[in-house]
Amino acid sequence: MNTQKKILVVDDETINLDFFELMLSKLGFIVEKAKDGVEGLEKVKRFLPDLVLLDNIMPRMSGWELTKLIKGDPKYKEIPIIMLSALDDVKDKVEGFEMGVDDYITKPFNFSEVLARIKAVLRNRELFGQIVARESRLSLAEELSADIKHTLLEFVKSIDDLDAAIDKLGGNSQIVEKTQGVRRHIAELDARLEKTLVQWEDLKKNEIGLPLLEVQIRELPNQE
Repeated sequence: MNTQKKILVVDDETINLDFFELMLSKLGFIVEKAKDGVEGLEKVKRFLPDLVLLDNIMPRMSGWELTKLIKGDPKYKEIPIIMLSALDDVKDKVEGFEMGVDDYITKPFNFSEVLARIKAVLRNRELFGQIVARESRLSLAEELSADIKHTLLEFVKSIDDLDAAIDKLGGNSQIVEKTQGVRRHIAELDARLEKTLVQWEDLKKNEIGLPLLEVQIRELPNQE
């Protein structure tokens, strides 16, 4: 993580807010604080954090409610959330993950563990972002290859028309030789394009889909 990451800490206990601000700032993170879910939502929109460290039980708007609002908004749903909660029941943890939190830490917590979870979630989210970008580039390359292939076919048709016109005019061996050379180059380029498209198809067959990959990435920090 070469650039400074922005972390929003949302907690109704001032001591926790001050503690995380002090410790995370010392480690190079840019920290913003919010004392409840309502303020937290405002800070998400203005601060655009790389990660939200979110307490569950708060006045005005709980961590659950804030999570639903963040994950339900296309502009903010990719922001990872680590839930801090005094609720240690498995049902509560499952509910949190189903709502989209990336990790769930029960209180009392150890700061070293929280820091490790923060780094893991940020690292996984960064990796996921790189994969999404790569898929986007591959998709654009596939579209470009398909366009080139179509253009080559149109070009071959034009050469066919040219050859037909030359025949009507009595033929010209030099021009025919040049058009045949162009045909060979087109055929070679077309074969390379076809091979590339087949290789991309093979790669996609062996790749994990992005939705499944996101689930697996989210689960990694929670494996014992």
